[in-house]
Amino acid sequence: MKLLDLFCCQGGAGMGYNLAGFDILGIDLHPQPKYPFPFIQADAVQYLHENGHLFDFIHASPPCQGYSNLTPTAHKGNHEKLISIIRDELIKLKKPFCIENVAGAKKELINPIMLCGSMFGLRTQRHRFFECNFKISAPSICNHSELPLLVTTASKASREKRFKLGMQPKTVKNSIQAYGIDWMDFNGLKECIPPAYTKYIGETFIQG
Repeated sequence: MKLLDLFCCQGGAGMGYNLAGFDILGIDLHPQPKYPFPFIQADAVQYLHENGHLFDFIHASPPCQGYSNLTPTAHKGNHEKLISIIRDELIKLKKPFCIENVAGAKKELINPIMLCGSMFGLRTQRHRFFECNFKISAPSICNHSELPLLVTTASKASREKRFKLGMQPKTVKNSIQAYGIDWMDFNGLKECIPPAYTKYIGETFIQG
């Protein structure tokens, strides 16, 4: 089956769907030389409108900055909120779809499930919410007690706080343990979806 990966960035979501058995095409407004599948640089909303009918399944990860709790409130208005626009296009197409975003977008998504790295044996939390137009539930509850987390370091103060909590920094070198990813650079890892999440979603859809 052919899957359209909108706002694909460096391909965390696309890799998961590929492992589930889909053929992937990625679309992003910006060049993505590390994307591991066929890629077209284009506006995702426009491409969906013009070409969405050619695909069997559509995944969309609209930019999160307008929804994220990490974006200062005063700056959120500077970022487009595209979830409802994407959903309207997807409903018109009557195709199976999945829309992904961060916790701050939970109220914008319809009956989303939350996936966490702990559900897949990964050393990250990376909570992400997924709205699907087919039946799906999380594979297990979220449990952060089993494995020590590998987290992204930011400021010196943040690093020191995290070290005191027993957390070790995430680097490109240990991104396989944190996310199951070995091809991205640091910028890609900052916002990526661990492939295990979308592999689970893709397999759930295929199994019906």
